[in-house]
Amino acid sequence: MKLFNEVGTLIKENIRDYGMYIALFAIMLTFNLMTDGMFMSSRNISNLLDSAGYIAVLAVGMTLVIVIRHIDLSVGYVAGFLGAIAAILLMQQGVPVYIVIPIILILGILIGLFNGFLIAQLGIPAFVASLAGMLIFRGALLQVTEGTGTIIIPNATFNAIGNGFIPSISLVKDLHLLTLIVGLLGIGFYIYGELKTRHDKLKYNFEVMSLGIFILKLVFISLIIGYITWILAGYNGFSWTVIIVLFVTLIYHFISSKTVLGRQIYAVGSNPEAAHLSGINVKKITYMVMASMSMLAALSGILYTARLQSATTTAGMLFELDAIAAAYVGGVSSAGGIGKVSGAIVGAIVMASLTNGMNLLGVGISYQYMIRGGVLAGAVIFDVLTRKKGK
Repeated sequence: MKLFNEVGTLIKENIRDYGMYIALFAIMLTFNLMTDGMFMSSRNISNLLDSAGYIAVLAVGMTLVIVIRHIDLSVGYVAGFLGAIAAILLMQQGVPVYIVIPIILILGILIGLFNGFLIAQLGIPAFVASLAGMLIFRGALLQVTEGTGTIIIPNATFNAIGNGFIPSISLVKDLHLLTLIVGLLGIGFYIYGELKTRHDKLKYNFEVMSLGIFILKLVFISLIIGYITWILAGYNGFSWTVIIVLFVTLIYHFISSKTVLGRQIYAVGSNPEAAHLSGINVKKITYMVMASMSMLAALSGILYTARLQSATTTAGMLFELDAIAAAYVGGVSSAGGIGKVSGAIVGAIVMASLTNGMNLLGVGISYQYMIRGGVLAGAVIFDVLTRKKGK
């Protein structure tokens, strides 16, 4: 009984962190029951994660942008434009894939640095600067695809980024063995990281959760990772898209939570004036976050273009809104200074799950937009209420 009371208290005190996971669990359970188990089938979960991939990458970058109290509306058409540039380099210029990808990522960084210059150096509001960028790159996308329209990409190596799966070393009872190994390694790294974090906190006399709750948390998260791994192993295993999203998440989680740069980003978001007075170069942080955002937009464009196996004139439309929605659903605060990279990924999966589940149930597109809008409004209301309660 004491354990349950402690769990309830922990969830209540950390509702911002755990609320999104509870919501995701409820959404998945509801759709699975309503579709007679089809929602949680191996094929559907694989398709759901792949379809969420390019938005999840954007949501990671958007989380840090919102954390420092800015916004970037240009990322959708930056992704679409750079995806089209990748297609042109591959199909019309004959540039190899291993050269195209770095070129596109570097172009993304340069675009982000220019956005940072407008915001940090010239003092243009991020909303206005990125809105101008959205219009510019919308026009640029139409310009580069004007002559050919949709650019088909028959390059198998490039397309595997969006549609391929990691190789299988063998199948055991029709299960993808390499996926099972990767999943077990993931569980191992997760447990090691949590144990190390707990050890470090205890070493410096920081407050930690009780041992019973800590063990319960390890078991619960490990079971979730194991279950998803088992489901995917029953189909084609982990896709390259999922591997890329996991890689991006790990890098940005490390940067945001374990480095000086990460602490400076959150300090700027919490109070830019105080951060400046404490010696943090606020302009430099703005440059870096905006450059990071556009680089991830470039990666998102690569993932989307590879998934479609073509570059289209409408690529990138509403990507920025989906990314912003995923970031807010994932727990980022509209007031800045609060938000986790892992939350952005969960937010992207929540939004993708809603779309996927409603498609399986045959819900009309008009109702889908209204429901997704309601979820976004609910996430922002939740943010406002929890902040007021915190004060």
